[in-house]
Amino acid sequence: MHWRHGSVKRRAGALTFAILLAGSLLTHAQAQADTASCQDVTIPVRLAGLLPQSVHGKLCEPPGGARTVQVLVPGATYNSVYWDSAHTPETHSFRLAMNKAGYATFAIDRLGTGASSKPPSALLTAFTEADVVHQVIQAIRHGDLGSQFDKVILGGHSLGAAITVLEAGTYRDVDGVLITGLAHRINPPGALVVLGSFIPVALDPVMSRRGLDPTYLTTQPGARYGAFHAPGIDVPGMTAYDEATKDVVAPGELLDAAALATVLPYSRRITVPVLVALGGGDGGLCGPLATDCTSSAGLLQSEAPYYAAAARLRAYVLPGYGHSINYAPNAPDYHQAVTQWADSMGLSR
Repeated sequence: MHWRHGSVKRRAGALTFAILLAGSLLTHAQAQADTASCQDVTIPVRLAGLLPQSVHGKLCEPPGGARTVQVLVPGATYNSVYWDSAHTPETHSFRLAMNKAGYATFAIDRLGTGASSKPPSALLTAFTEADVVHQVIQAIRHGDLGSQFDKVILGGHSLGAAITVLEAGTYRDVDGVLITGLAHRINPPGALVVLGSFIPVALDPVMSRRGLDPTYLTTQPGARYGAFHAPGIDVPGMTAYDEATKDVVAPGELLDAAALATVLPYSRRITVPVLVALGGGDGGLCGPLATDCTSSAGLLQSEAPYYAAAARLRAYVLPGYGHSINYAPNAPDYHQAVTQWADSMGLSR
């Protein structure tokens, strides 16, 4: 009996040690997963050159700092959360992936969204937003964020990509451009699915309580999977997280973005390296008569006519997912493609 008692004690001790070790390893893994230093930053800007506003962003730097910062602009009905998902961040946080690769990030809230100023929506277009982003980049160049960076990569998703193209093509003050969720040839049936998901904020049971200008738009409840994620896997909790963190867009921003994608040649004015990344199942952009998303080579061939040789255009297709590729289960493949592109173009130095 004494031996059996000793065995139980030894097994209990071993179990306790294993639990403590597992907890220690988990804590260590969590610490290793995100060692970046992050801070909220507010930058004063002027909308249309006159109206004082403020842009909120989250600046994150890897240990030891970085020489290059990525300024990240979210898409329609998204805010900076799109770039830094708290839902399984090791898979879905673009910010975390870039920080681990040695890049600083500054994910901003477009005017009208997140913690940035919320002017009347009639004042917001992709052009006015591009001017605001230009002011943000100038503040970074002047060291107003508290850190000095040698190079700036401007990245945008969807509407944020349209703003990125306008900023980079107009002001030419960045060193690299990342475009996601935007191409020049639209698939009309799929685009109508996205546009059909928009409703005035006054009709949304949650957004209507925020006191916003009622002419802002958001997506109707339950529409985000079909609009932004299909035909990808409906990852448990991911669509609900996207719904819970959704934001708004001004109608004028959407009109500008559509014109930029189909009419205006601003992308040909970009003279720094460009990477275009799309989900292979992006219904609003991909199709036989639209953008070729069957492969990275196909996407490159589709988009090359719209860029100058100086852009040294590269393209990447993330297979099997729709529009909002940061939320794809295979998003780390796309994140790796971005860091490899930036490194290969000398943007990390």
